[in-house]
Amino acid sequence: MNKYHDIEVIINNKRYTLSGYESEEYLQKIASYINGKHVEFRNKDAYKFLDSELKNILMQINIADDYYKMRDKINEIEKENETKSNEIFDLKHEVISTQTKLDSAQREIEDLKKELYEAQKKIVRLETELNDVEKKR
Repeated sequence: MNKYHDIEVIINNKRYTLSGYESEEYLQKIASYINGKHVEFRNKDAYKFLDSELKNILMQINIADDYYKMRDKINEIEKENETKSNEIFDLKHEVISTQTKLDSAQREIEDLKKELYEAQKKIVRLETELNDVEKKR
């Protein structure tokens, strides 16, 4: 089991202690993300004039928006990955099928070469016999 961590972070110019079983680096990354959102909003003029409750709601909406966009992107990537996996499977199947056909064709070529060799030997033998018969005449 992971070790429980307490880490001090600064979010929106205030010091907080984050705790959890995640790594300190992960907890710091979360704090950095939240702090970045505060900086992003703080740089917008209209945000400065909102009360703190509305500021918090807007922050939560923005974070939820990021979450859902990332979730949709992950779903899209997973579908793409599944499609590519299916394409790879089909290509592997096609390669195996083609390799099987190639092996079969190569065996057939070898068989035909043997037949050709045997036919050539027969031709030489028959020519020799024909020559012998012609000499005896």
